Amino acid sequence: MIQIQVKELLKKQKKTKYWFVKNMEGGYQSLTRMMENKTTSIRFDTLEKMCDIFDCDVSDIIVRKKGKNKK
Repeated sequence: MIQIQVKELLKKQKKTKYWFVKNMEGGYQSLTRMMENKTTSIRFDTLEKMCDIFDCDVSDIIVRKKGKNKK
């Protein structure tokens, strides 16, 4: 299963969900779904913006966890 590590990055950098939503300048619901790993796709420009605001690489945001997919 591929996961987006937003919550982990926020915790590591001591940032809030509010900070994330404000800096991403996106819709609250779509960003919340992304944080909860309930999204089915992500755009490259969204990944790039996340890399910019977290000052990290894509590999810090997206990870693959082995095991069965949960739906």
